[in-house]
Formats: sequence, structure tokens, C-alpha cells
Amino acid sequence: MDLTQGIIKQHIVKLAVPAVVGYFFHTMFNVTDTFFAGTISTQALAALSLSASVFFMVLAIGVGMSEAVTSLVGNALGEKDLPKAQHVTLNSIAFAILLSILLSILGILSVPFLIEALSDPSYVAETLRYINLILYGAVFFVGAFFLNALLNAIGDTKSFRNVLIVTAFLNIILDYLFINYFKLGVSAIALATVIAEAITMFYLLYKVRKTKLWCGFRAFRYDQKIIIKLLKQGFPPSVNMFMMAFGMYVITYFVAPFGKEAVAAFGIGMRIEQVFLMPIIGLNIAALAIISQNNGAKTYGRIAPTLQLAIRYGWFMSTLGVISFFFFADYFASFLSSDIKVISQTALYLRISGLASYGFVVIFISIAMLQGIAKPAVIFPISVYRQVIAPIIVFMMLSMLGFGIFAMWIGLDIIIFSSAIFLWWYGQKQLRILDI
Repeated sequence: MDLTQGIIKQHIVKLAVPAVVGYFFHTMFNVTDTFFAGTISTQALAALSLSASVFFMVLAIGVGMSEAVTSLVGNALGEKDLPKAQHVTLNSIAFAILLSILLSILGILSVPFLIEALSDPSYVAETLRYINLILYGAVFFVGAFFLNALLNAIGDTKSFRNVLIVTAFLNIILDYLFINYFKLGVSAIALATVIAEAITMFYLLYKVRKTKLWCGFRAFRYDQKIIIKLLKQGFPPSVNMFMMAFGMYVITYFVAPFGKEAVAAFGIGMRIEQVFLMPIIGLNIAALAIISQNNGAKTYGRIAPTLQLAIRYGWFMSTLGVISFFFFADYFASFLSSDIKVISQTALYLRISGLASYGFVVIFISIAMLQGIAKPAVIFPISVYRQVIAPIIVFMMLSMLGFGIFAMWIGLDIIIFSSAIFLWWYGQKQLRILDI
């Protein structure tokens, strides 16, 4: 799809809507896991909450690097240089394989220390059983990220949507069978996830092989310059994603003293919140693809309107989410837990932290714009601030002063909005430098 011509609004809708549907089912995939963990025990729910922060911390690098693939391939297509795009494609796939192996090894070695630092002994064993099995299948997760990034670069967000719909329903069946008939406990949830991700990766590989980006493995030539570009472009968003995951770890660390119900509620709240953040992720994908191609084609005048439209659409969807949380937070939480304390804590998180979705819109879309114009350096320091420095300082002060969990969620909102304001200012500055 040529995104350097035509109506920007139509391009955003065509790219974002399939992506939103796909990521909705991906999130429902996670919600399903949370639901089935709740049928096992509150400890199992807490185990998934702890695993989420550690697991995403390990795989965040893969997600960030895959975004660099969309940017590099998108720019090559914008330059009308198909051989270059094909060359980047093959080197990206090779890089994904090596990266997944490295992440599996690092994850398996580090996870025991990270988990034991967070939780009480009552659910450490369950957490490790879940997360270790997931990490063994890291190649499927990373492979799916990279292959989908390639499809996004050519404007195909439908393939990922289609396979996610299928695997979301498959995950329900596998969770049910593995838990109720094979009695595998939390390992059942991990095994079902790995199987579904393997199917996703192989389907996306099939779709990539059908595109103009594919010229066969025989054409592969290792190119150190491409790998360096991937690292250079992918490092800032990787750090951003890693810091998001590490931020979850930091928050969990400060929530843990409030008990396993609070930890479980944080995990459930994030799952529900992710459902309502799906449109923002879809807009992020659409903005990155459109801006990348137009930056490569030097049609700079189309970049600022893309940014503004994406943020406008995102704020509209955020308003719907905030209203839903205000009126129905307890109802949403009751789907995933029957524990009254967990439901109450989850509703509190959603009603306060849900407001931060307005800030997330600006953060995600601004990051997509900076990646698209190949100016991602600021993503690193702002991620360190938002995910590590500010949470540690704010939550530590609140804990020392004896404030409860309500104040922590307020503090989280303030951190997110301050990051959004800075990224908006910096993004506008970069656009003026380019004379857009």
C-alpha cells in the first residue's frame, strides 16, 4: 500500500481498524488466561501478575526491535527501493532468530532472582512454572513480532488480525482442556500460550513469503550495516518497552506489601485496561507506517496531519474508556475474579489509572512519529524517567509517608501526564527543525 498518496484519514482507518481488532483478540487472549487462572486460585492470579512484568521485561527488547523493522522497511519502500526493502527483510528475520535465542537464555537465568525478590513463598513456585515454559517459546513470540512488523510496513494489518482471532478462540479451548482434563495448573496456561504463538508465527511467515518483500532465503546476505541500523533504530523503542515492563515490576514491588489481593488486582486491572488501550495501539501502528513511508518519500507535509489526526482519534476512544471504567469497573473485575477484595482493588485502579489513557495517546503516537522520522533518541531518557526514576521516587516517598494505594495510582497518573507533555513538546520541536 502506497501511504505517500491519498487521504490520510482513510489510511489511518484502513490500517488502525484491523490492527485494533487483532490486538483486541490478543488482549482477550490474555484476559482468558487471567480468567482461567482465577478458576485455579488467587495465588495463581497473583502468579500471572508477577509473571507479566518479568515476561514483558524480557520480551520488550524483541517488540522494540521489531518496530525498527517497520521503520527501515517503510523508509525503503517510500524511497521506491524494493531490493533494499527485501535485503532488510532477510537480515531482520535472521536477527530475530538470534535475538530470541539470546532473550530465552537471559530470561531463564534471571527470572528466579527477579521473582523471588517480589513475592512471598506461597506462589513463587507457581510463578516459575508458568514463566519458564513461556521463555522456552520466546522464538515464537519474537518471530511473530518481527514478521508482523514487516507486514505493517507494507500496510498489511489484516493478517495479524485474522490469526489473532483464530488463536484467541483456540487459547480458550486449550486452557480449558489443559486445566480441567490434564490438571496442569498454571503450566496449562503457559503451554496453551506457546502453542498459539507458534501457530501465529508460522502463519505470518507464510503471509510474508507471499509479499513483494520476499525474495527467498537464497538471496540472504549478511549485512552488518543493516544489523547496526536495526540496533540503532530499535534500541530506543526497545528500551522504552523494556522500561514499561520494568515499570510494571517496580509498581508490583511497591504493591506487594498490600497483599496478594492487591497484586492480583493490579494484574487484572492491567488486562482490562489493555482492552481499552487497543485503539491507541492500532493508531500507533498506523501512524508509524504512514509517517515512515512519507519520511522516506520526503513528503514531509503529510506527517504533522497524521500525528494530529491520530491523537484526536485516540482521545475520543480514551473518553469512552474513562466513562466505562467510572460506571462499570466493578462489573468488569467480577468477570475475572470472585474475590471481593480483588474486585474492589481492581475497580479502584481502573477508575484512577484509567484517566492516564489520555497521556498514553500522546506518548504512543509521539513515539511512532519520532521513529518514523528516524529521531528516536529521546525515547530512551523519557522511558527511564517514566518507568524507573519517577516511579521509584514517587512511590518510595508515598510509602515512607504512609499513604495507601489510592495515592500511588494518583502518582502514576501524574508521571504519565508529565511524560506526555514533554514528548509532545519535543515532537513539535523536531517537526519545526525539519521545516514541516
